[in-house]
Amino acid sequence: MQIDLSRFLDAGYVILKNVVPPERLDELRASFETLVERQQAIWARDRDDPGCFAYVAKQPRLAFQTVIDSETANTVEFCLHDHTLGVSRQALGTRDVGLKQMILLCNPETTYGPDLWHRDVSHGPTNNAPLAALQEDMLANGPGSVQWNIPLYDDDVLWVVPGSHRRLNTARENQELLKDPRARLSNCTQVSLKAGDGVMYINTILHWPSNYSTRLRRIVHLRYTSFGGQLYPYGSRFLWEPSFVKHLSAEGQAGFHRFLELAEREDDQIELFYRAMLDQDPEAFRYALALLHPGDTGRIVCVILLSKLARRMGALKRPELADLPDRERASAVGEQTFSISNLEALARRFTTAETKLLQQRFVPLDAKLQMETEHFVPSLASQPSRYAQEHMPDDFGLDDFIANWSKAA
Repeated sequence: MQIDLSRFLDAGYVILKNVVPPERLDELRASFETLVERQQAIWARDRDDPGCFAYVAKQPRLAFQTVIDSETANTVEFCLHDHTLGVSRQALGTRDVGLKQMILLCNPETTYGPDLWHRDVSHGPTNNAPLAALQEDMLANGPGSVQWNIPLYDDDVLWVVPGSHRRLNTARENQELLKDPRARLSNCTQVSLKAGDGVMYINTILHWPSNYSTRLRRIVHLRYTSFGGQLYPYGSRFLWEPSFVKHLSAEGQAGFHRFLELAEREDDQIELFYRAMLDQDPEAFRYALALLHPGDTGRIVCVILLSKLARRMGALKRPELADLPDRERASAVGEQTFSISNLEALARRFTTAETKLLQQRFVPLDAKLQMETEHFVPSLASQPSRYAQEHMPDDFGLDDFIANWSKAA
C-alpha cells in the first residue's frame, strides 16, 4: 500500500481504503469483541481501582494488548501489518519506527454528544514545546509521529481542518471555538470511513470527535513514532509494557523486540545528552543533541522536550510516590499509566542528586517558556496557563541555553 506523501504532508491526513484486508475483517471483529468482553468484566469488578486501566465514560478505550492471549494475538499483530506499520514508515521517512500506542475506542453506554475541538498537544510544566515551534520543526524535518483511526464498522465521527497541522489557529477559528468549542467549524471536513478503511493523520492537526453516541463503535487507534528521522518526536515513550509479547508469533515477537531495541538506543542517547549537561561539556552536549535531532533546524525544540522529560524524572524520584499504584504515580508526575515503567527505567540511570541538578540546569529555559500572565488558547488547553502555548521566546537559543548552565548550577 502506497501513499502520496506530498499530499499527506500538505493536508495532514490521508484516507486509505481496506487498511484491514477485507478477508480479515470478520476475524478481527471477533477477536476485538472478545477483548472488549474481557475488559468490560475487569471494569465491572475494578473500575475504581487505581491499579486498573482507567475507564473513560464518554469514550471507553481498551489498551487491548493487556487482555490478549495467543488466540486473540492477531489484534496486536495487525499493528505490524504493511498497511499500518509499513505505511507509517513511508510517512515518517524511515524504517526505524516504533509503535507507541494501541487502543480500541468504543461507544459509551449513554449518548454524550460532541466533544471539544483539539490538537493532540498538551502544554504545561511537564509537556511539550510551543505549538508553532513543534510545527516549524515538523515542516523542516518531517513528522515525528502519526496516528491512525481504523474503524471495524462504518464511522463518520471524526472531522478535521485540512492543513491545520502546519499553522496556528486562525482568528476566525478562535472566534468560532470561543463561541462553541463543540460545534462544527466553517472550514472543516468530515472523515467518512467504511469498515476496514483508515485515516492516518499528523498529531498536531485540529480535529473533532463530533458525536459520542451509543451507536456501535470499534476504532483501532494507533500511534507510531520515529526513531530514525531528522527530529526528536514529542511524546515518544511507549504506552505499553512488553509482558504481552509472549502471546505473539515468532515474527510478531521479533517486531516488538525491535521496537524495544529502538527505545533502548534512544534512552542511551538521552543519557549522553543529560550527562553532558551534568558535566557542563558543551561539545558532548552538541554531539548528543545531534544524535537525537539530526536536523539542524529545530534543535531547541528537542532541548525543551528533554527539559520536560527531566522534570518528570525528577518528580518520580519523590519518596512519597514510591508505593502508590501506577495510575496515581503517573498522574502525579504528568506521565501516562502505561509509560510510567519505562520512565522509571530511564530515571534509574541517574541518582536523585543528579536529577535535581539536571532540573536546575533547565531553570533558565523553563523561565523563558513562561509568560507574565496566564493565557488561554482554544483547542490547546482546557484551562489558562502561564506556559507559552503557541510561540517560542525569540531571545533564547541553544547558545543562550548552554551559556546559562553555570548560572543555573
